[in-house]
Amino acid sequence: MLEELALAWTGRLSAPVLEKLLDLPEPLTTEIQTRRDIEVTMPDGVRLATDHFRPPGQDPMPAVIFRTPYDKRGMVSQIWATLLARQGFQVVLQDTRGQFASQGKFDAFRQERADGLATAAWVREQPWCDGTLATAGPSYLGHTQWAVAPYIEPPLAAMCPAITTSNFTELFYPGGSFNLHNLLTWSFSIGSPETSQLAGLLRAGTNAKRVRRAMDHLPLGNADNVALGKPEPFWRTVTDHTDDDHWDEINHTPALATLKTPVSMVTGWWDLLLVGQLRDYEELQKTDCPRRITIGPWDHMKSLKAVITDSFSWLAAHLHGDTSSTHRAPVRIYLQKAGQWLDFEHWPPKDSSPTPLYLRADHKLDWEAPQDDNSVDTFTYDPNDPTPTVGGPLLDTRAAGQRDNAHVEKRSDVLVFTTKALTSDLDLIGPVSASIYVTTDSGRGDLFVRLCDVDRKGLSHNVTDGIIKLSDAADSPVQVTMHPTGYRFARGHRLRVQVSGGAFPNHARNTGSGEPLATASRTVPIRFEVRHDKECPSFVTLPVLRIS
Repeated sequence: MLEELALAWTGRLSAPVLEKLLDLPEPLTTEIQTRRDIEVTMPDGVRLATDHFRPPGQDPMPAVIFRTPYDKRGMVSQIWATLLARQGFQVVLQDTRGQFASQGKFDAFRQERADGLATAAWVREQPWCDGTLATAGPSYLGHTQWAVAPYIEPPLAAMCPAITTSNFTELFYPGGSFNLHNLLTWSFSIGSPETSQLAGLLRAGTNAKRVRRAMDHLPLGNADNVALGKPEPFWRTVTDHTDDDHWDEINHTPALATLKTPVSMVTGWWDLLLVGQLRDYEELQKTDCPRRITIGPWDHMKSLKAVITDSFSWLAAHLHGDTSSTHRAPVRIYLQKAGQWLDFEHWPPKDSSPTPLYLRADHKLDWEAPQDDNSVDTFTYDPNDPTPTVGGPLLDTRAAGQRDNAHVEKRSDVLVFTTKALTSDLDLIGPVSASIYVTTDSGRGDLFVRLCDVDRKGLSHNVTDGIIKLSDAADSPVQVTMHPTGYRFARGHRLRVQVSGGAFPNHARNTGSGEPLATASRTVPIRFEVRHDKECPSFVTLPVLRIS
C-alpha cells in the first residue's frame, strides 16, 4: 500500500486516484487553503514549524492536529492532510521540536507533552478554530496524542492513535530485555533528519547489511557508530537508561483511567506495539470510554491504508456528526489462516478460554498435565554464538511476520516441544503467555518462548513469542508475556513451542557477564535447566475460542 501511495503521489496523479486507493467518500471540496511554515512559539521561546490546511471559507471550525518527527512535508503527512481537507476537515500539521523545519533539540518521546499542550492552546486561540480539537496519526504520532489527551482541558473531541501505545518503555525493554532490531532500525531512520521517515526506513533497508552488522557489535552503546558513522542521541539514551526512572514521564497509561475522549485504534497481529495497544484498549474498556479497535493481519508498515481510512470515519463521526460508518462492534479482528473478519463486544473475547498446553517429556506438548517425576532438559546459551530468531513483530517489513523456523529449531540451544496432529481446526484469539520452571547456573540470562504452527509438510512458522530477563528467583515458574494473537491452526497441523536463551537480533544478546547493556563486552556462557514434570509443570496458556 505504501508503494501505491508513493507512486500516485510522486507521479502527480489526481486526488481522486488516491481517494479510490483508500476507499474514501467523495470529497466535499476540491479547493484547499494552505499556509505553510507558520512559526508557533513554545513557552521557552522555541518556534515549531506548522502547516495549516482547510477547506474554503472563513467560519471557525474544528481542527485536527498531527505532530510528527518525520517531516511534515513528507509524502504520507501531505497526502493525509490534503485528503482530510478535501473531506471538509481543518488540519494542523507540525514538525516536532528539533526535527526538520522546527527549532530546538529533539529529545525523543520526552518533549511531547509540554509542546503538544502548548500547540493545542495556540490552535484554540486562532480565529479560524472554534475550540474543538481532535488528533490523529500512527506510531510516534500516536505517542504525541497520548502525551496530550489525558491532560488537556477542555478534552479532545476525538483521537485516532494507531499502531502505537501510551507507554513506549514496554517496547524498549520487553520483559526487561532490549528490543535491539527495532530500536536500532528506528535509530538509523531517525538519525538523518534531512530525510523523511519513509526515506529513512528505505535507507535502513538499502543499508540492511550495515545495520545488521551494527547489531552484532559490542558494546552496544556505540553500535550507532557502526550503523550511521556517528553517535545518535536516542540510541545513546535508550542503551544507557535501561533500569532507572529516565523514561517514567513517557508512561501515560495511568492517566487513561480518567479519559473520556472517543478513541479509535488500528493495529496488526505483527505490529511491534500490539501488546501495549491492547493494554490501552483494556484500560479504556474498564472505564467504558468510547472506543473501538481494529486488528488486521499487518505488520507496522503495512497497516497504513487501514489507519488512514479508520481516522476518516472516526473524525467524521465526532467532528461532522456523520456516524454512517461507525455502526460496528467495538472489537474487529482478522482471524489469520481463516480469512475471516470477526466482531466482538469485548477484548479479549469472552468466548476465548485460557487453556494450558504443557511441555512434556520426550519433547512432546500435550493438553494434559505431566504425571512423571524429574523431567528436565538442559542447554547452554553462548553469547558469542547467540541463539538466532526469524520473523516476528519487527519495524522492518521485509523481515517481519511469519518465517520458516527450521534452522533455528535444529540448534542444540533450542528446546522444541510438539503436539500430535490436530483432529479439527483450533482457533486462538486473545492473550498468550508462558509459565516455565527455569534456572541458570549464574542466575542470569534471558528466557525466550515462541509458539509455532507446523503444517502437514513439517514446515514450522512462528505465530507468537515473548521474552523475559531472568532474576535469581528459582522457586517459582517464570512468567513470560507473549504477543496476543488471532490465529487458526488447521486440522492436521501441529503446535510447537520453542524454549531458548535468546532471540538475536530481535532482542540483544545477554552477555552473561552482568555488565550494563551499553558497555558490556565480556561474554560468559549460560547453562539453562528447564523442568516440566508433575511437581514443576511448565506450559503455555492459549486463548482457545469456544464456539457455543
